[in-house]
Amino acid sequence: MVRSRLRTSTGFTLIELMIVVAIIGILAAIAIPNFMTYQAKARQAEAKANLGSIATTAIAHFAANNTFVVTALSQFGYATTGRTRYTSWYPVSGAATAIPGSSSSAPCDTAPAAAAASTPAASVSGFTAAAKGQIDSDETCDEWGINDSRLLTNTSDDLTN
Repeated sequence: MVRSRLRTSTGFTLIELMIVVAIIGILAAIAIPNFMTYQAKARQAEAKANLGSIATTAIAHFAANNTFVVTALSQFGYATTGRTRYTSWYPVSGAATAIPGSSSSAPCDTAPAAAAASTPAASVSGFTAAAKGQIDSDETCDEWGINDSRLLTNTSDDLTN
């Protein structure tokens, strides 16, 4: 009677459990890097959205004052809210100035690099604003620029480095 019960008992063998664990490991090895990439792309959306808002504010300033040049950020009338991963920059009296409320971690909290597409500059007829931030745990900064034509440019892509 005991012997027949042992033969009819159901359950998983050790080999079956090891196969399941191996399959889960393979799926995790594929899924986790993809998840990290999608997460970083979502973080880049912050820079794109903030720069779009800065462009809208600059164009509204141009409509009211017939120039993109500002001598104080209070004239510009834009500030970010909440916790940000990027520092946004707009030129004030010709110098790249951080937008209030925007902040990133070191070493990405310094002014953007002098790439033509991301160097903050303003004139009577055009402007360039920039954003720089850290979206993953390496030393490379993610840098974006936008101009008066609303052309977004990624001058330093932290996803590919």
